Amino acid sequence: MSIRYAHTNIVAKDWQKLAEFYTKVLDCVPVPPERNYEGEGIGEIAGIPYEQSKTLKGQHLRLPGHGSEGPTLEIFQYEPEGPKFDIESNTMGFSHIAFVVDDVKALAAQFLEWGGKEVGEYTEMDVENAGHIVLHYMADPEGNIVELQTWTPFE
Repeated sequence: MSIRYAHTNIVAKDWQKLAEFYTKVLDCVPVPPERNYEGEGIGEIAGIPYEQSKTLKGQHLRLPGHGSEGPTLEIFQYEPEGPKFDIESNTMGFSHIAFVVDDVKALAAQFLEWGGKEVGEYTEMDVENAGHIVLHYMADPEGNIVELQTWTPFE
């Protein structure tokens, strides 16, 4: 049996705006085609009744650093939209996605410029028997938590 990680889905209020954020700030690359589904059966695939999911629009974005066959972020928008739950860094279940970056401070500043916000504080620390990590938990413009990190292994 062969297993390969494929994608992570983010349900957005405005899929185009959120996709632009991930392409401009985190170097994700749009993967055609844009999705534009409507009609019976769309939401039912994900267990959502038709009355709560008449249309589904969005696109996949290739994550940086993995080549043309690497995993994607699938950013979709349902109409009508469902409820929004506040996610904290310690919320049970999926909490955040993480990106290894060259300059945590510079990218955190870009998050703020593009409508994101800080979730935690800029932090540097040594991880015993592993290395030095610089990290900052941020949120994209729709509140999804993103960890920015840089690792320097101990020699």
